[in-house]
Amino acid sequence: MTNDNKDPKPLELTVHSKTRTLEIAFDDGAVFLLPFELMRVYSPSAEVRGHGQGQEVLQTGQRNVAMTALDPVGHYAVQPQFSDGHNSGIYSWTYLYWLGANQEKLWQDYLQRLVDAGYPADTGRDVPQGAAPASACGHQH
Repeated sequence: MTNDNKDPKPLELTVHSKTRTLEIAFDDGAVFLLPFELMRVYSPSAEVRGHGQGQEVLQTGQRNVAMTALDPVGHYAVQPQFSDGHNSGIYSWTYLYWLGANQEKLWQDYLQRLVDAGYPADTGRDVPQGAAPASACGHQH
């Protein structure tokens, strides 16, 4: 039986709590180590993404975030629960693959957004939750 769907499917997911990474191996041979921090700051949830283009909410203070659970969603995604209480992001296999394939650029974009918001790129990652600038919808995140 061949896979006519070109989207890579995961063969194995491993949560590495000590290094705070999710290891994911795909059926096309790609293997990614996704830091929990990267997954958290790029959560596909509306809380992070906003409700439209340009309404993304900068996530700060996530350097030491842990993953407390990883629940399957059908046969197409997982829903992690993070130690800061965030649990509304549903990560499709396609999205996880995209995060892995683009993580270096995503890290640089994230660090630049911290600088643009007035945080030092490195220490801004440790700013306590709630100290970030107000989001486009007027709520503190």
